[in-house]
Amino acid sequence: MHASLPDANTLIARLAESIAPTFAPETVIVGIHSGGVWVAERLHALLKCASPVGALDISFYRDDFSRIGLHPQVKPSNLPFDLENRVILLVDDVLHTGRTVRAAMNELFDYGRPASIRLAVLVDRGGRELPIRPDFAALTLEVPPHQNINLSRLDDGHLTLSLA
Repeated sequence: MHASLPDANTLIARLAESIAPTFAPETVIVGIHSGGVWVAERLHALLKCASPVGALDISFYRDDFSRIGLHPQVKPSNLPFDLENRVILLVDDVLHTGRTVRAAMNELFDYGRPASIRLAVLVDRGGRELPIRPDFAALTLEVPPHQNINLSRLDDGHLTLSLA
């Protein structure tokens, strides 16, 4: 097991570099609360995206309430653009079972029918329960089921990754 994880900002820069060659200016970036929004905001700046960053709170779209409980986020979803026929870059911090991404896609389709959705994650930790894979991942890391990878934002805005 890795004693420490790479710097989150270095990983975001690596993620932006892998996205950049195929990133079209009309693409909209949508982050999943809360870590995905933090990563999306950084990618938005690095990729020089013209439209504002969208944010999804997928709490009410999850299918695993009985297992994890309902933990609604503080901020509601905010999609300040039309999704109809748009290319969406959906961003999350850590991809694990795929259930968060499935819930995010369900919510996106409630707002319109995108032309396509591409998935970018900071860390792909394995352990999929659904057939979902990222188009872009800054780091692929096998993590035992009993451990979590957490992205935190410090008071100064610095992002850090940790194993818990």
